[in-house]
Amino acid sequence: MEVLIVLVVASLCFRILGALGVKRFTSWPASAAHGLAVMLVMTASAHFVPGDVTMMPNHEDLARMVPPLVPFPGAVIYLTGVLELLGALGLVIAATRRAAAICLALLFVALLPANIYATMADIPFHGEEASPLVFRIPLQVLLIAAALWVAKSTGGAGDNVPTFKP
Repeated sequence: MEVLIVLVVASLCFRILGALGVKRFTSWPASAAHGLAVMLVMTASAHFVPGDVTMMPNHEDLARMVPPLVPFPGAVIYLTGVLELLGALGLVIAATRRAAAICLALLFVALLPANIYATMADIPFHGEEASPLVFRIPLQVLLIAAALWVAKSTGGAGDNVPTFKP
């Protein structure tokens, strides 16, 4: 649920900045792209936190979510953390926003089986019981939809992306 709160609050804050005259955030898609980036930096940080840190989700928490058929779960967690950080960077650069958003939507789809596995196998996350699929799947679908909306809307007002008309 924290992920959703961060995404919504960050997007709203960016959009308010746009309403106050910050050109970078004058559209909802641009604000949502930056909100997604903030959320991704937050979620990606857990990929690199050592297991002895207990105040937030950590690398070991995430590694337990990887289905057993996926080899090298620790390395997969580092890789997905790097991909999330690269995606966040791509979202804030207008010229790469569309490609980053599409790649992130694909990443969110690829991560869905781990979320399903974690719930079905009752894998605890950050010392708490596994969140039910009724929460996990809609959140994942929302993230996919947000990324695709940003990708589709890139090039609009506030994106600072030149458009070329023949």
